[in-house]
Amino acid sequence: MEPPEIYYAHSGDVAIAYQVVGDGPVDLVFVPMNLSIAVSWEQAVVRAFYERLASVSRLILLDKRGTGISDRPRALPTLESQMDDVRAVLDAVGSEHAALFGGLHGAQMCALFAATYPDRTSSLLLWNPTARLPGTPAEHRAWLQLVRETWGTTEWIDRLVRLNYPSFAGDPDFKRWLSKLVRVSASPGAAYEFLRTFAEADIADILPAIRMPTLVLYRRDVNLPQGPESLLVRDVAAQAKAVAEAIPNSRLVAIPGRDIAPYVGPEVADEAARFLTAPETPDVPDRILATVLFTDIVGSTERAAQLGDRAWGDLLTAHRRAVRRELARFRGEEVDTAGDGVFATFDGPARAIECARAIRAGAEEEGLTLRAGLHTGECELADGKVAGLAVHIGARVANEAGPGEILVSRTVKDLVAGSELEFDDRGERGLKGVPGEWHLFAVL
Repeated sequence: MEPPEIYYAHSGDVAIAYQVVGDGPVDLVFVPMNLSIAVSWEQAVVRAFYERLASVSRLILLDKRGTGISDRPRALPTLESQMDDVRAVLDAVGSEHAALFGGLHGAQMCALFAATYPDRTSSLLLWNPTARLPGTPAEHRAWLQLVRETWGTTEWIDRLVRLNYPSFAGDPDFKRWLSKLVRVSASPGAAYEFLRTFAEADIADILPAIRMPTLVLYRRDVNLPQGPESLLVRDVAAQAKAVAEAIPNSRLVAIPGRDIAPYVGPEVADEAARFLTAPETPDVPDRILATVLFTDIVGSTERAAQLGDRAWGDLLTAHRRAVRRELARFRGEEVDTAGDGVFATFDGPARAIECARAIRAGAEEEGLTLRAGLHTGECELADGKVAGLAVHIGARVANEAGPGEILVSRTVKDLVAGSELEFDDRGERGLKGVPGEWHLFAVL
């Protein structure tokens, strides 16, 4: 099979390179940890993997932003922006529903996409997934420093072969191809920032919100080398089992072999093909992962008394108009504007935070002081409205915020890993009517 033509989809002002191959009944998006579509077809084992998947699907391949021949914007590659890129590619190829197949970091993004957009995800396949990178912060720093210092060098390629492709340790031609692939995939700085997102992200809280049929695959006979790079697949079986146990309607399969890369041997592609050709029928989604935002004007009663009913009403009308402009700008959905606050939902936590900051800034120009709270969780859908515990948590987080403060739950903070957002730890607090203690952070 000849390599398919390369196209570009536009995700905002970022161009995302993609290919389409095969004409099967299922659309399948494959999102690996790090691979470039411009080079990957040159290697026989990768080409055979693609061809097997394309035999049962319309296979959609892409280079994530910041990697390969996609644009490399200055903004850091968050999970949220990568989800936007997948949506842009799906729109470009006319796909309304697709199965998503992600490995390692790609598995994190695919899982988050499936929970956030269940109406566009038919099924989910995860390869060697982990909710959060194992190890301590010190080990993460050592690993990232290794990436920055050795990416693309002979030392890095040797480490990569020992970890991902031990079956090819004695093949110089394979090493030459792998060296080319790594250099084309990303620069050292880009790789550092990309992998830093992986090191900081934690999707554990959103896994129970995944409702579609899910296949979790992992390599059974991994023999980890010594070194920081082994963090990527430390306790690979335990990590995969924990992910599978957290996702309802999931199935766990151990794949024989010691190569971390899914391309080595036919087993991974064959198992994925069986799953895609005999999937379970997904339920119509009545739940969705969303970030909820609550805002409230501080001292509104006193301000209304000071201004008088008419002036206060005019000011409140202008504030609501400004809020709606910001919601439209950041793709927020207004749920309620009862009283002097707003309740809105977003499909991405970073957008929700930026919207809260913009609303707060606009309120300050009007002489108003706001407080805001955000939480990301599974919401029930009923008559076009969202409800459920996640909504109550978001409201309670907002109640904990001080004047001018934007508070977020730990789930929100973990999902915006890799962004330029910074937080101040506000510790654990009890939220009225909500079980347990909740770790809150203030947006700086």
